[in-house]
Amino acid sequence: WRGGRAYTDEEHQELLQSLPPPSCESRPLTVALEAAGELGAGVRVVSMPCMERFDRQGEDYQTLILPPSCSRRVAIEAGVTGLWWKYVGTNGRVIGIDRFGLSAPGGTVMSELGITAGAVVGAVRDI
Repeated sequence: WRGGRAYTDEEHQELLQSLPPPSCESRPLTVALEAAGELGAGVRVVSMPCMERFDRQGEDYQTLILPPSCSRRVAIEAGVTGLWWKYVGTNGRVIGIDRFGLSAPGGTVMSELGITAGAVVGAVRDI
C-alpha cells in the first residue's frame, strides 16, 4: 500500500483528467466513477487514502499515478479542500467544503453539498 493508486484508467487513450477522491470513502469514489463514465475515454480515477504515504514514494511512482501530462485535474473532498491543491495544480479544481458538514445518509449529504458527478463533469469541462 503506497498511499495512492489509479482506480480506473483508459489504457489506450490520452489521459486528460485525473479525479482523485479522498480516502476510501465510498460515496466520493462513486461520484468520481460516475463522472468518469459521463466524461468518457481518457479519464483516470485515483484513490489517495494517505497523502503523507503517497508523498514519501519516489518520483517514478508519483508520476505513474499522477502523470505530468495530465493537467486537467479535479479532486473531490468532503473535508478540508486545501490539501489537494498541490495535486491538482493551479489550473485544477477541488470540489468540496471547508466547514462542518451535514448529518444524513451519504448520498443525500453529498448532493446537498454539491459534491456530485455533475459538478465534477462541469469542473473538468471548465478547465
